[in-house]
Amino acid sequence: QVPLVESGGGSVQAGGSLRLSCVVSGYKGSTNCMGWFRQAPGKEREGVATIFTGGTSTWYRDSVKGRFTISQDSAIDTMFLQMDLLTPDDTAMYYCAAGDGLVLPTTCTGYYSDDFADWGQGTQVTVSS
Repeated sequence: QVPLVESGGGSVQAGGSLRLSCVVSGYKGSTNCMGWFRQAPGKEREGVATIFTGGTSTWYRDSVKGRFTISQDSAIDTMFLQMDLLTPDDTAMYYCAAGDGLVLPTTCTGYYSDDFADWGQGTQVTVSS
């Protein structure tokens, strides 16, 4: 297992921004599918954004396209999720996740959470109106 530690969550008003960070031990030099998921109370976990190492392949769920940006900096073993124009519907616990090492760039999406073997502890994002 690869340890993942998220940070950057908090409370913000609608229209505001947050940047989440996920430190992934052993990320440097690896090739993998990485992603962000979220889960709101009473709802199932859903994929938010994914990226394959190198940043050349990304995926976003439709509701966050144009507002969220996923990126990674392998030099510091960190993945980021920049969230702009936040709405109350974005309120959730956000988790970073690392793939099982078998996912290809073309299939690195948030549709299948079982593709991700390692998960962080979560960071809470709360957006008020």
